[in-house]
Amino acid sequence: MRKFIATMMVASAAVVGGQAIAADLPYYPPIIEIPDVDYGVSGSFYLRGSAGLNLLWAKEVNHPSGIPDTAFAIDGWGYGYSIGAGAGFETGTGLRFDVTGDYLVNEGLQTTIAGSANLANGVHKLSLRSTVLLANAYYDFGFGNGGYGAAGGAFGYVGAGAGVAFNSMITTGPGVPDTRGGNTSFAAAGMIGAGYDFGQVVADIGYRALYINSLANSAPANPYSIANAWVHEVRGTVRYRFN
Repeated sequence: MRKFIATMMVASAAVVGGQAIAADLPYYPPIIEIPDVDYGVSGSFYLRGSAGLNLLWAKEVNHPSGIPDTAFAIDGWGYGYSIGAGAGFETGTGLRFDVTGDYLVNEGLQTTIAGSANLANGVHKLSLRSTVLLANAYYDFGFGNGGYGAAGGAFGYVGAGAGVAFNSMITTGPGVPDTRGGNTSFAAAGMIGAGYDFGQVVADIGYRALYINSLANSAPANPYSIANAWVHEVRGTVRYRFN
C-alpha cells in the first residue's frame, strides 16, 4: 500500500511539473503550405486595330472579248490604303493567333490597250474595294531581352494568314461607260515586322504581302479577270490586352 501511494505521488508531481514547464515554452503555430493553384491556362486575349498604305500589282488582265488578243500586260501600279480590326489570343510562349477584317481601297492599276479590234484602245484603270477576312498565326521573338516580347521589350514577329476577299471593282477607260462588277476570292497573307510591348498596350509596324487569287468581273458587256494579284502593305497596329 505504501508503495502504491508513493508511486501515485511521484506521477502527480511529474504531471504538475510538466504543465509548469510547458506553460513557460513559446507557442509556435504549425505552418501549413498551400500550393499555388494551376488552372492550366496562360496568355491573354486582345483586341487590335490597324491602318496602312498599299500598292497593288498583277501581271496581266484577261479580256475574253478582246479576240484575237485576250491578255494585256498591266503597266501601272495601283495605290491606296487599308483599315482593319481584329481579336486574338496570345499563348505566352511567343505564339499568338487572331482573326482580322480589313477594308482595302486601291486606285489606278492600269493596262494600255493598243491595236485591239474589239476593245477600245487607250489606258484602262481599275478602282478596287475589298473586304478581306483572315485567320492568322504569328510568332513573336524578343530582341535581347530573353523573352517573347514580354512587357517592356522590343520584339520582332513573323506571321501568315488565310481567308477570303470580297471584291468590288469599277473599270474606267476610253470608248465605253464605267464597268462595275465584283467577285469573292481566296486570299492569303505573309507578315513580318517589329514592335514594342508596353505591357497592356503593344504597338508594331510591319510589312504584309496580301495575295488575292482573282479579281473578276463577269459583266456581259465587258468581262475581264486579273489572276494572282498582290497587295504590298506597310501597316501600323496597336493591340490592347485584357489580362
